[in-house]
Amino acid sequence: MEKQWYVVNTYSGHENKVKEKLEMRASSMDMKDYIFRVIVPEQKEVEVKDGVSKEKVKKMFPGYILVEMVMSDDAWYVVRNTPGVTGFIGSSGKGAKPTPLQPYEVDHILRNMGISRIDVDKELEVGAKVKIIAGAFTGMYGTVESLDLPNQKLVLNVDLFGQETAVEVELSQIELAHN
Repeated sequence: MEKQWYVVNTYSGHENKVKEKLEMRASSMDMKDYIFRVIVPEQKEVEVKDGVSKEKVKKMFPGYILVEMVMSDDAWYVVRNTPGVTGFIGSSGKGAKPTPLQPYEVDHILRNMGISRIDVDKELEVGAKVKIIAGAFTGMYGTVESLDLPNQKLVLNVDLFGQETAVEVELSQIELAHN
């Protein structure tokens, strides 16, 4: 079973409370190996009012949160029964498990927030094998040489015409290689 991203419907205006409760439940119910990241999709917007510009954080999808999880019966139960959760998107109901988001859908949402689908703190380190999924080197595999997390970039060693070559790519252009 691999972890994937799901869209969870919440009461509008309760997204952050649900995120907090779900994270607490995942911890207290020993589901940390099944429920990973919970994200409220938000974007910063600059609003000009009376000639004064203010930066405001606006929810991209009011009433929805993203949950990175392994869809097991127990994990599904924990998320569904978290106070404030009204259900999963992509489930026909009647006990059917929901459909996960496609990687490109997740990447698009997270990239707008300046986040990577890869949990860089836990999954990405020097020496990790990755696959390039966008840009000039799409389809190639490489090894992480160095990370520049503040700028969301990394340097990879790739085999270019039989020669180890260092290339710089953005975090959003890679995924972990599955051996």
